[in-house]
Amino acid sequence: MTVHFIGAGPGAPDLITVRGLKIIQSCPVCLYAGSLVPEEIVKAAPEGARVVDTAPMTLDEIITEIEAAHAKGQDVARVHSGDPSLYGAIAEQIRRLDKLGIPYDVTPGVPAFAAVAAALKTEFTLPEIAQTVILTRTAMQSSAMPPGETLEELGRSGATLAIHLSIRNLAYIERALTPHYGADCPVVVAYRITWPDEMIIRGTLSTIARKVREAKITRTALVLVGPVLDAHGFRDSALYDAAHEHVLRNRKTAKA
Repeated sequence: MTVHFIGAGPGAPDLITVRGLKIIQSCPVCLYAGSLVPEEIVKAAPEGARVVDTAPMTLDEIITEIEAAHAKGQDVARVHSGDPSLYGAIAEQIRRLDKLGIPYDVTPGVPAFAAVAAALKTEFTLPEIAQTVILTRTAMQSSAMPPGETLEELGRSGATLAIHLSIRNLAYIERALTPHYGADCPVVVAYRITWPDEMIIRGTLSTIARKVREAKITRTALVLVGPVLDAHGFRDSALYDAAHEHVLRNRKTAKA
């Protein structure tokens, strides 16, 4: 028996990986985060499978479900949104499973920030504009940010920021980042990206809070900040430059 932690992707059912879908189709027990994982994905579970929405459950209740499946020798598909390595709360479940001696594995999924880049038809790393993407969040009612990870400190990098779980903290985001990025720095708020009701709002650090308030968005959105979001006239990368040699292409090959 194995517990399979599976990243379901950002929302669109067809963005789950082939591996993840096959595991769900084979497991007699499916536990899924119903607030963010579409039901269409877990409908792939086999006929007669036990399918449980864990959104209203506590950690103890989830582990009890897993223990019951373990006692019966039944594999469990534990389905999370996005990629489970980012704010997926799988570490605390894994810690419990280690203590109980229950085996598990992890199948990655498409993270929300990658889905937003696809929707924007852009890259978050452009030559001489930004070569770093920082995935972070802000502290509200959840756990505090560790020392050195506040926006005031991360903003000094000038990197592209993908700020999770912070749509109701836009005033703080503006206040913390304006000294580093400027009030006119581009900002994108992506709401329920890849879902049928997805919405993308563009603005700047000085205007985005008003635009989001007018759109009445209060949850399930990713905030992206950085000059790369509205970059023009950037240089071509060296990757396909005819004068650039690398192990798979030298100048003679490129000219040919």
